[in-house]
Amino acid sequence: MSIPPDTEQNRFSARATRYARVGANVGGVAARIATSFLTGRSSGGDARNAAALAQALGGLKGPLMKVAQLIATIPDVVPPEYAEELQKLQSEAPPMGVAFVNRRMMAELGGNWRQRFESFDLKPAAAASLGQVHKATALDGTRLACKLQYPDMESAVEADLKQLQLLLALHRQMDQAIDTREIAKELGARVREELDYHREAKHAALYQLMLQETPDVRVPKVEPSLSTRRLLTMHWLEGSKLLSHKEADLETRNRIARAMFHAWWRPFIRYGVIHGDPHLGNYTVFDQDGQPGGLNLLDYGCVRIFPPTFVNGVNELRNGLLRCDEAQIVHAYEVWGFKNLNKDLIEILNIWAKFIYGPLLDDRVRTIADGVSPGAYGRREAFSVHQALKEKGPVTVPQEFVFMDRAAIGLGGVFLHLRTEMNFFRLIEDELAHFSAGTVGQRQAQALAAVGLKPSVLGP
Repeated sequence: MSIPPDTEQNRFSARATRYARVGANVGGVAARIATSFLTGRSSGGDARNAAALAQALGGLKGPLMKVAQLIATIPDVVPPEYAEELQKLQSEAPPMGVAFVNRRMMAELGGNWRQRFESFDLKPAAAASLGQVHKATALDGTRLACKLQYPDMESAVEADLKQLQLLLALHRQMDQAIDTREIAKELGARVREELDYHREAKHAALYQLMLQETPDVRVPKVEPSLSTRRLLTMHWLEGSKLLSHKEADLETRNRIARAMFHAWWRPFIRYGVIHGDPHLGNYTVFDQDGQPGGLNLLDYGCVRIFPPTFVNGVNELRNGLLRCDEAQIVHAYEVWGFKNLNKDLIEILNIWAKFIYGPLLDDRVRTIADGVSPGAYGRREAFSVHQALKEKGPVTVPQEFVFMDRAAIGLGGVFLHLRTEMNFFRLIEDELAHFSAGTVGQRQAQALAAVGLKPSVLGP
């Protein structure tokens, strides 16, 4: 189907405008960062530059802001001052106004869109980088959550990802310990997928299938007749904010954490699928048997579908670390996509692997950080890895590793907030009782076919 000339011109104009805005905002900050690097200024300058970059991205919304959030959660891709500032972007995204919402809904559902709802709150219940969520009521009284995408996001994607290349290229010039090119490809691929709400609807259906026998996790039902590629309407799931239970008794906090563990590890081990955006705003807590502890899983934009061989590699690495089997460890890294490994690089990768896998190797009740303060979680290991890579590296981080690592860190962050005390070794052993290297591919293929999904794309 051809695009009308005026529509094509609008898209071109939107993209050109975006290039100008992003280039001005990010380019100016990038120049300051480069100047600080070349002149050898102190970390105080880093902190000021980081705050300026976060401010520039926050005002832009869209993919670059989303990518910044993702980068902030991948240890040591950017300096800690930048990670700290960029992580603030998720909760500080300003919402769009009432007139904007009305225009966008008309564009998605037509001029009579209001007649398709009993009620619709034009003020958003939540706002983030790519869209905002509105409460509504269906004609049959069902409570709904309508996720509405901001305009011109597809044009913004390509403009913003080019600016991402600039930022990461600058980082590579300043610090060559980690080659970020594969990271950029993976981030770009996932952000492009997030713009397709038809795909997100299928992700939600996939999670309903995968977690149908997991009573402590709920997945909202999608309303296809009220959804488009840029509007996703799902049933509203009642629940309380996850962080409102931080001061609850340990039993309650552990129940919530177990539900989180099931929501993340069960789909991965059985189907090779992970929820790649473990941000606290993507979950609420519901009462189960009269007590809080169940988990509502709300957002399905960032879902990663892995080749079955990668799932086997994750299990193989854990077994190798448990048995101190170097050959098995090396094979697991190769399955993950790491190349040109030597003894030095393997020892460096093991520092990070033992940190990520630590709770799953330790057969006792413990906290996720095991005595390390939340603010220092992962910092020592990241610093050790970075210093070693400066001397022995560089290493190219494979695409498929990016979201596995990011999600694992995010999951650990939730457990930190809840001050969970559990035997993670036993939890993963219970899940692995259902694991078989030969059946993951079969299960995955059947599940994807059932919901009409194809695996995640690799790169742009």
